[in-house]
Amino acid sequence: MANETKLPVTKKANEPAFAGEAWRPFETLRKEVDRLFEDFGTDDFWRRPFRSLAGFERSLAQKLVSAPAVDVAETDKAYEITAELPGMDEKNIEVNVANGALTIKGEKKVETEETQKGYHVSERRYGSFERTFGLPENVEADKIEAAFKNGVLKVTLPKTAEAQKPAKKIEVKAA
Repeated sequence: MANETKLPVTKKANEPAFAGEAWRPFETLRKEVDRLFEDFGTDDFWRRPFRSLAGFERSLAQKLVSAPAVDVAETDKAYEITAELPGMDEKNIEVNVANGALTIKGEKKVETEETQKGYHVSERRYGSFERTFGLPENVEADKIEAAFKNGVLKVTLPKTAEAQKPAKKIEVKAA
């Protein structure tokens, strides 16, 4: 069984240590439901009954863009980073290599407009993300490739020829 190699992930100063700090959907939902029940029966409630839940839905969609799921795997010849980016286009995704780090950036813009009898709704949602990975020394940075298909970004980081050589077994002798 091969040992797992992990690429170091660098974190920006303003980012939380783990996703649980950045986004707590159930806590946010609980607060919105509590607010809904507090407002129930007031005149204000009947004028805009589910406005706060619509706001929760918008913030939920925006948070999902800011923290995409990323898998890192190692094969004999390369490291592979796979990021799930549903609903995004390749023109809104940027992959850069600089100073020993790989950065994946993306931005999603959604605009909807609906007009029916008696009302007009126009919404705009924007969200962006950025993930940075430290590159191991055994990666050929000039040969890194990225492909995007069906909402999944796959970045291939080929290993150097030296790193691809099989491990040499050393015989242990009795002293």
